[in-house]
Amino acid sequence: MIRRFFALALISLSVIGLIAGCANRPTSSSGGGGYYQDDGPGTNLPKNLHTIPNATPRIEPHAPANMRPYTVLGQSYTPLSENQPFRQTGTASWYGKKFHGRKTANGEIYDMYAMTAAHPTLPLPSYARVTRPKTGQSIIVRINDRGPFHSNRIIDLSYVAAAKLGLIGPGSGTVIVEAITHDDIRTGTYLADAEQPDELETFIKEAEPRRLTTVDSRQTPPPPNTLSPIAGDVIPHIYLQFGAFKNAESATRLAEHINSEIGSLDTRDAHIEPANDLFRVQMGPYPSREDALSAAQLIQAETGLQPTLAVR
Repeated sequence: MIRRFFALALISLSVIGLIAGCANRPTSSSGGGGYYQDDGPGTNLPKNLHTIPNATPRIEPHAPANMRPYTVLGQSYTPLSENQPFRQTGTASWYGKKFHGRKTANGEIYDMYAMTAAHPTLPLPSYARVTRPKTGQSIIVRINDRGPFHSNRIIDLSYVAAAKLGLIGPGSGTVIVEAITHDDIRTGTYLADAEQPDELETFIKEAEPRRLTTVDSRQTPPPPNTLSPIAGDVIPHIYLQFGAFKNAESATRLAEHINSEIGSLDTRDAHIEPANDLFRVQMGPYPSREDALSAAQLIQAETGLQPTLAVR
C-alpha cells in the first residue's frame, strides 16, 4: 500500500512538472527576449535559415487524447475541431534550445529548426498561418505542441519560424494566427491567402552566388506590363506555386532561379501569373493532382524547393 502511494505521488509530481514546464514557456530573458533565461538560439545554427520552407498543410488524424479538454494553472482549455474557423490576434513568442529534442504535447520530438508551433487550443496536429502585421510577413506552421499558458501570449513559435518573422531579436511581437482547417486543405482555399511576402528575396539573394553565377548581372527583369498570364481556358488547371510577390522583379528573379535549378526534372518552365496586384510564380498546368504532387516531390527532393498546389 505504501509503495503504491509513493508510486502515485511520483507520477503526480511528474505530470505537475510537465504542465509547469509548458506553463512557464516562455519567459523574458535578461536581455528582454521572449524565452527562458537558459534558453536561446543554440550554438550551431544551420546556414540560410530563411530557405527553410513553410510547413505543407495536409490532413492528419488526431489522437483522441489530443482533443480532450484540459486544465493548466486553474485555466480550462477546450481544443478546437479540425474544421472550426479560428482567427486570433495577440503576442507571439518562441522557444529554442532548452526544448530542442524533447517531446511535444502530441509525442513528437521538438525540432527548433522545423516550421512548428505550440498553441493552447488548435488541434494537434494541425496547421496555421501566422502573419506579422507590422511587416506583412506570413508563414505557415504545423501545430504539434501545447502552450504558451500566459494571458499575454497566444502562440509559441519554433526558432526558425520566429526567425522568418523577424522575432528572434525582440523575442516577441504581435501576430495574427489563422487556422487552416481540413476543409481549407481539401479545397486548396488556403493557397489564395498564403502568399509569400517579399522576404523571399532573401532566399533568392542567398542562392544567386551559388546557383546563378552564369546569369548576366546586367540583365534587367521585364517591367510588370510585359508579363502575361499563362494561357488557359475556363477549365480549372493544377499548377505548382513557388511564391507570390508584389514586386515583378522579385517574381522574375525567382522564376529564373527555379528554371535554372530544375533543368531536366520537368519539361515545364516557371512562369509569372499576374493577378490581384500580385505576381505569382507558377509551373504547369498538370493533368491531375497526382501528377502535380509527384512533380512537387521530385523537385523538393532534388532542389530543396517546396512548391504548393494552386488551382485556377
